[in-house]
Amino acid sequence: MAAPRHFLQFKDLSGDELDYLFERSRIIKARFKSYQRHWPLQDRTLVMIFEKASTRTRLSFEAGMHQLGGSAIYLNTRDSQLGRGEPVEDAAQVISRMSDIVMIRTFEQDIIQRFARHSRVPVINGLTNEYHPCQILADIFTFIEHRGPIRGKTVAWIGDSNNVCNTWLQAAEVLDFNVHVSTPPGYEVEAERAGLYGTGHFEQFADPMDAARGADLVTTDVWTSMGFEAENDERLRDFADWQVDAEMMRAAKPDAVFMHCLPAHRGEEVTADVIDGPQSVVWDEAENRLHTQKALMEFLLLGRVND
Repeated sequence: MAAPRHFLQFKDLSGDELDYLFERSRIIKARFKSYQRHWPLQDRTLVMIFEKASTRTRLSFEAGMHQLGGSAIYLNTRDSQLGRGEPVEDAAQVISRMSDIVMIRTFEQDIIQRFARHSRVPVINGLTNEYHPCQILADIFTFIEHRGPIRGKTVAWIGDSNNVCNTWLQAAEVLDFNVHVSTPPGYEVEAERAGLYGTGHFEQFADPMDAARGADLVTTDVWTSMGFEAENDERLRDFADWQVDAEMMRAAKPDAVFMHCLPAHRGEEVTADVIDGPQSVVWDEAENRLHTQKALMEFLLLGRVND
């Protein structure tokens, strides 16, 4: 049996494969919008394992698998043997023998790596502390829809160097664009944790206005990610000057777009006039999780298709 392909980090796919996925996402989205049935995964089963709470990840994967003709099963670690000490390796052996593809949303990246090593089917990273590859897949597809190819463009990341930031940095290496990162002192990018294999596509800035200057895309995330709630008060103080507001958007290119992976805290990491304003594409970005993940599941199970 051939070894399955996994999507655990953004760099698990090549630039050519990602270009295929973006084009495939466009086709799948167009079919969805015109109510055309597209059931390439009929009788296939997706198992979704959640250790972290979710809205967009569960909805997009569950609805997406149904729209591809398959079925989706939701497992929460609180309600299964995974939450009672069953080894990850044992769970992978069992779950992958009863399903065709697995998506996991958990804490440490090591958990999903261990699961994938013992899985007979493709495993997708729905989010870990280190990476969020499905989010950036949707974000880049959204940019392509609105502004064309991302190659050579500049993305400004304002805020915490978290899992979303890490994945933007990996994507820049694979797809040849640039990322300007501005974080408060003490929250800078850790190249090893980000999984970078090069440093020629990103630059760090002490001043967030300098990071945003001339950017094609400005993006951010909440100041306190899941798992860091105990640091919330400290982070509110540390990140006070890292809010994306109208002035920062004016420093970017006139046609720059704003993105946020959601949920958003208006008045903290972004002002309401930005996220709800004309440069914001956050609702297209959220919807596109559905379409890019459908393309991803189709690719991991069937390879390239030409229909």
